[in-house]
Amino acid sequence: MCSGALREGKARVRLWFPFGGFGGNIPGNNQAMPHATFSQSVYKLALVIAMLPVSFGCMRAALAQGVAPGWLKPPTPGGEATLEADQQRVVGHTYYADGHVDLRYENARLRADHMEYDEDAQVAIAQGHVQLDYMTQRVEADDARYELRTGRGTFHNVSATFAMQRRPQPTLLVSPNPLYFQAKEAERLDANTYKIHHAWLTVCKPNRPVWKFYAPEATVRLQESVHLENGNFRVFSIPVIYLPYATFPAEKERNSGFLFPDLGNSSIKGYILGDGFYWAPEDWVDLTARADYFTDRGWSQHGQLRMKPWENARLETDYFGVEDRGLEQPTGPKINQGGHEEHLLFTALLPDGWRAVADLDQLSSLTFRLAWSETFTQAVNSEVRNTAFLTNNFRGFSVNFAAQSYQNYLSATSNTTPQTSITLRSAPEARISSVDQSPFPNLPFYFSFEGFVDAVNRGENVTPFHMPTFAPRSELAPSVMAPLHVGPWLSVTPSFTLRTTYYGGQMHSGTYVDDGFFRVTEEVSADIRFPVIERVWGNGDTRWKHTIEPYAVYSYVSGVNDFGRFVRFDEDETLTDTNEFEYGVMQRLFRRSGSERSEEFVTWRIAEKYFLDPTFGGALAPGQRNVFQTLDSLTPFAFADEPRNLSPIVSDVTVEPGKRYDTQFIVNYDPERNRLTAIGALLKLKPYRESFLTLADFSVVNLPVNPIPIPANFEQRSNQVRALVGYGDLTRPGWNVTFGASYDFTRGQFQNQIAEVSYNGKCCGLGVEYRKFSFGTIRNENQYAIVFRIANLGSAGNLRRQEKIF
Repeated sequence: MCSGALREGKARVRLWFPFGGFGGNIPGNNQAMPHATFSQSVYKLALVIAMLPVSFGCMRAALAQGVAPGWLKPPTPGGEATLEADQQRVVGHTYYADGHVDLRYENARLRADHMEYDEDAQVAIAQGHVQLDYMTQRVEADDARYELRTGRGTFHNVSATFAMQRRPQPTLLVSPNPLYFQAKEAERLDANTYKIHHAWLTVCKPNRPVWKFYAPEATVRLQESVHLENGNFRVFSIPVIYLPYATFPAEKERNSGFLFPDLGNSSIKGYILGDGFYWAPEDWVDLTARADYFTDRGWSQHGQLRMKPWENARLETDYFGVEDRGLEQPTGPKINQGGHEEHLLFTALLPDGWRAVADLDQLSSLTFRLAWSETFTQAVNSEVRNTAFLTNNFRGFSVNFAAQSYQNYLSATSNTTPQTSITLRSAPEARISSVDQSPFPNLPFYFSFEGFVDAVNRGENVTPFHMPTFAPRSELAPSVMAPLHVGPWLSVTPSFTLRTTYYGGQMHSGTYVDDGFFRVTEEVSADIRFPVIERVWGNGDTRWKHTIEPYAVYSYVSGVNDFGRFVRFDEDETLTDTNEFEYGVMQRLFRRSGSERSEEFVTWRIAEKYFLDPTFGGALAPGQRNVFQTLDSLTPFAFADEPRNLSPIVSDVTVEPGKRYDTQFIVNYDPERNRLTAIGALLKLKPYRESFLTLADFSVVNLPVNPIPIPANFEQRSNQVRALVGYGDLTRPGWNVTFGASYDFTRGQFQNQIAEVSYNGKCCGLGVEYRKFSFGTIRNENQYAIVFRIANLGSAGNLRRQEKIF
């Protein structure tokens, strides 16, 4: 006997097996028959055996009518498939289910109003409110054919969402929204690949998307890419760009293809139209090549190659060039400002602690950089540096092999004069040095040394000086130091260095002579640290500590002799004889909150030097700007144009309260001239959330103070200020604004102005920018830029880089 029923809601089947027999111990029956005979037991066993076929028949009928859940034949060994519905029936090996049908297998879940499932082929035919959920995928359709074993399927009238994760990048707007598409038909080729027909895609809200891609054919590869064929890009359902073939990354992978075009406008370049191609053949290398056409000037080329050939190695190369038709002039011919610049950076960590670096730059002219750089900071940089070195540090020693080049442009090309520059080269070069080490554990003596061997060259077109070839140069400088403590309140650290340098050539009456010589100098110094005055106070968890640290340093150098014979290659040739005292006070303010480490909140140094030898052994040349090692060590602003005993008094204040503020303020007061000779301020503030303010101001009295005769275009004072204030950044959601300017108080004019406003939503953003460059006759440009940012994909427009001061 069996019992089963179909009810409203989920079907339930109850199976009853009468193992207790009639009148026997049946579950739920408390009566018993203790006097059963052997014949009765045999009768019960026979009855049970006879009822088994009936019981199994009832079980199969119950499964055919509906069990929640029902266990199906798994598509793969060890798998598990279940079918749940309001009503079920089976005919042969085909299951028919209606009402809230729910088919589950591993990570896949298929739901529908009606479903037919072939147990042998493991194929489900679903109709009505079909929904497939797999990992981060959700597909909804009117009907579907789905294979459990392979995960392949076909869906009609489809809408789907796929979750994506993109790594944040400085110029990429990242959205948490999933990728959404609608299509007439979608073929699921495998667990991560969909072929969709007559579809549109977006990451905006599907009910009112700001933008979307439409394509008759598209392929979606999750965690890889989306490919479109004969599609177009639409903004508010209006076609904007036709895309015969397009591809963009769907998550972490990079895809080759053409980039979004760029549009812009400039007062001297005209309308700007550009596009580029991105190629990523492997996961460790990519190449970007782009070109821009300027309707009034010509066209430019830009290429970037990035590689990670092996672990802990990186290679980046950049090329930017312009084929210029010339800048229009009020009178006379056009000025060709075209040129090129290349940059290469290679870094690698090698076995046994070696590190290799190559940082190379090549610039055709300063005029090119001034005329075509995207930002003010790049444009006003007049230096070109090239460095390649191999270094290793071990047990307190450092070994370096290098080749270096430094070029500084002093002027740009004009209608009447060529550009001027100075180039310094050192190649090859080998250096070795050690930190202070004590070979005698019981004696307070520490030894160190430094030495190098190189070949140097200097080239320039400022003066008639000419150096036809590289000259050898070598140096060895051993040092000894003996720290002494006079009680707990005074410490004196004397040191002695014997520096021997060989030069393969020298200056004679302004002409280079290939005549080598040695320079042997004795350098003595004594660093005196006086008792520190300090005070600690505070309330609660916050404690403050103020220290006053007076100090004095005596320095004596002799043996340089005849300073004018040295060809200036680097700071080594600015060593002079000197006999001087430096004295000052260092004040520090520390703050500590709770159990955190104390931080140096404010640092204030006041220092001055007294020169017992005001001419530095005859090295100082009156009436011109003199730069020596001993002067640079006190202040970065030059002050010596005549013999003097006193240096300016230098006040240098640094305020760094955590990560929200970074301020430095330096003032030079010259007691001999009774005036301020230099003022410098650097300020970085983040006072409120995403707001920021950066400021740089330098006011300097140029040397010489009383030039005779006065050079052409000589300005006695330089005073320039740069400021940048704003809220947010390029890819932050919401409103973002930036305003900045560079102003020359001496000339009373702006050198650069910038205003940028953008708004970024969850799926796209729009930004506009105005920039003005004023570089005399070389560049006086008003530039307008616009960008449309597409979340998780990229941007269309020529606003690509945010202005910075530091």
